[in-house]
Amino acid sequence: MSIVEASPRIRSLSDLANPTKFLGLVRVVLPFLAALTAVTFAIGLWMSFTVPDDYQQGRTVRIMFVHVPSVWMAMGTYMVMVSGALGVLVWRHPLADVAARTAAPLGAAFTFLGLATGSIWGRPMWGTWWVWDARLTSFLVLFIIYLGLIALWRSIEDPARAARMAAITVLIGAINIPIIKFSVDWFTTLHQPASVLRAGGPRLAPEFLYPLLTMGLAFLLLFLTLHLMAMRNEVWRRQIRTAQRKLAHPSRAAS
Repeated sequence: MSIVEASPRIRSLSDLANPTKFLGLVRVVLPFLAALTAVTFAIGLWMSFTVPDDYQQGRTVRIMFVHVPSVWMAMGTYMVMVSGALGVLVWRHPLADVAARTAAPLGAAFTFLGLATGSIWGRPMWGTWWVWDARLTSFLVLFIIYLGLIALWRSIEDPARAARMAAITVLIGAINIPIIKFSVDWFTTLHQPASVLRAGGPRLAPEFLYPLLTMGLAFLLLFLTLHLMAMRNEVWRRQIRTAQRKLAHPSRAAS
């Protein structure tokens, strides 16, 4: 019998605690989500390449359409991990650790992309690849936290203990997210203040704002697609490991 079986109808979010039902939902949703991601990226990239040159930054302004969404997703992915950590420690949801663990590599990738594109964008604007100001330093700390969490999950063999330790670490590291967000307001920094997600509303011109929001949606859909794929693979991996243990110790499985 296949690991993935036809799942019963999902009537509530609590039904997704059942890995079989979750896998059934992913099997249905994933192709549509992947197609929507590709279409949104195509539209967003076309819009990004057709914007006019900025009067100060010239063509380099187009880096914004990759840099800013990657920064958004780097912080957003961490908040997904915070939700997973709460699910482990408070609600003990069976898929909470799966969600947090599989989000970490994606968050690290988005953070690295944000750091790389930020350096490329900053070189012609600031005259240097890197400055140790509050925004860049706190964002680098986020990348280190991601790498540390990935190492933590891989270094502890007991899944339950690894889930608890990682969940506590995720919650402690969450203090860095508001520091990243408000660092440009709290400290003197070369980094420009928020121009989209701000109390007074966006201050970008529409010809730049709409492509940026479209690329932000594309990055969000990309995360959802890759995260569901990674969660599916992690559930499969755990199911296979459980089956192997039952075969290796049939007496324990019977008891």
